[in-house]
Amino acid sequence: MSQLSMFASDDSIGAVERWCRDHGIRWIIGVDEAGRGPLAGPVYAAAVALDVDELDEDWIEALDDSKQLEPEARESLFDTVHERAPARAITSSEASEIDEINILEATRQAMRSAVQTVVAAMEHPPGYVFVDGDNPIDIEHRQRTVVEGDGRSHAIAAASILAKVARDRHMVECDERWPSYGFASHKGYPTASHRDALERHGPCPIHRTSFGSVPA
Repeated sequence: MSQLSMFASDDSIGAVERWCRDHGIRWIIGVDEAGRGPLAGPVYAAAVALDVDELDEDWIEALDDSKQLEPEARESLFDTVHERAPARAITSSEASEIDEINILEATRQAMRSAVQTVVAAMEHPPGYVFVDGDNPIDIEHRQRTVVEGDGRSHAIAAASILAKVARDRHMVECDERWPSYGFASHKGYPTASHRDALERHGPCPIHRTSFGSVPA
């Protein structure tokens, strides 16, 4: 079943959940990642379970793509998702794992672990697992990938918030340990200041040396 046939032309937030409700699917899991593109730090993944029968709750209506939210809103929703979601999990793959198995597989590995943790905590098995992007993960449950899913699914948006906030917090901690690189500001992404720091200092232990722009 294609995404087009599942969600028609609805590309607004909550399209996935509305489709599930129309098709009698109540329990779902949304999955997303944060940090595939940076030159340093782990890639994070998160999975969040939602009850489609409770979409009208205020906290669910507030969920959106983490990239569209102000930092203060992300932080607030991070706490809300932890408090209100039926189940949730945050996992990561370190830079060393990324260098060993590549960024795509490291991301899929973190996503798979997050889903397994959430499924184990749920009282009901998920009717669907919705994964942001176009790369499926190796799980036993029925799944669909959703391109730009964090803008079309509340569950994926919730996962994107957890992954983004958790990773940002981690990179701030890394900045305290390796202050020469500016991790607190750019979070490891390939900004001009980050590239300049790499040229001056070389890589530190959390840099992804398999990425071509990171010097050996």
